[in-house]
Amino acid sequence: MKIEIYLYIFFTLMSVYMFNGVNFGPIMKKNRVIEAKLLVLSLSFALSYLLTNFVIDFLE
Repeated sequence: MKIEIYLYIFFTLMSVYMFNGVNFGPIMKKNRVIEAKLLVLSLSFALSYLLTNFVIDFLE
């Protein structure tokens, strides 16, 4: 259980860093900075959940 928490944190930080390199400007409306940041955060949480479950299943 302890390794799972560390994996969630690691993959969340990694995916936030990765999504900051993506230009969401063309798909977002003008002057919607908060919504773009929430989109990045939501995608990061979803990706970290999937990656953590994949690694845990792979190790077992």
